[in-house]
Amino acid sequence: MTLRLIDGMHALAPDYDGVILDLWGVVHDGTAPFPGVLDCMARLGAAGRKMVLLSNAPRRADDVVRRIERIGVPRRLYHGVMSSGEECWQYLHTREDPFYAALGRRCLHIGSDRDLEIREGLDFDFVEGVGAADFILNTGPAGWDDTLADYRPVLIAAQARGVPMVCANPDLVVIHDGKPALCAGALAEDYQRLGGKVRWHGKPDPSVYLSCLELLGIVDGRRILVVGDSLRTDIAGAARAGLASLLIAGGVHAAEFLDGDELDLGRVAAALAEHQLQPVGVMPRFVW
Repeated sequence: MTLRLIDGMHALAPDYDGVILDLWGVVHDGTAPFPGVLDCMARLGAAGRKMVLLSNAPRRADDVVRRIERIGVPRRLYHGVMSSGEECWQYLHTREDPFYAALGRRCLHIGSDRDLEIREGLDFDFVEGVGAADFILNTGPAGWDDTLADYRPVLIAAQARGVPMVCANPDLVVIHDGKPALCAGALAEDYQRLGGKVRWHGKPDPSVYLSCLELLGIVDGRRILVVGDSLRTDIAGAARAGLASLLIAGGVHAAEFLDGDELDLGRVAAALAEHQLQPVGVMPRFVW
């Protein structure tokens, strides 16, 4: 395949009316926006392009808005937010889906103190041990340096009891302040390897993209571009939803695709061919 190197969003903006923009790895690194990102978002907005932020964060959408505002991403730069945590909360709250209707009320929450807001408004008894749990709500490891081995005893015990897991963030790893850290998806994958049952929310499932289309209010999907840094979630998710995508190489795949500040197009093309993905192009960073 011929891979197009894009030198800035100015080259793609005329082709699209709306952008579904990933957060972590594209807009920010968990502590601050990447250089040039806020300028790019402002220029897209000034050109009349609508933007919805789509995150695999295991948090409610309003919580995401507050958190990114604190690290320097102002609300005026985008039109809406959708998150895997928001979708997960909605399913847990309504319990209309048969899987959720069958869940009990005793929940073991695997997560950090940063994720506690997702519990608000949910009528569950949050228990401390897996022996008392009807199901697990997995929002990710408690600490940035936690490993899979830290959670293996709990997962083994849960699988032995047939406890189902709800995963509120499918990401496997995130780059936090320049270092890789495990996400909820890594725990969920490990639980599946042990034989546990997992219900996933977020990218690459097409349902979260449908929510973004509603927020954008754009009927023609051909006029929407998905921008993300993960092949597994962002680019594959866009393909499953029938939407065009742009790969940002300087995010979660930076160690694989970048040699210093230089983009290795050969490595990117090989990875895309391996996963049978065809984004419209690749950029090192999300800049105008």
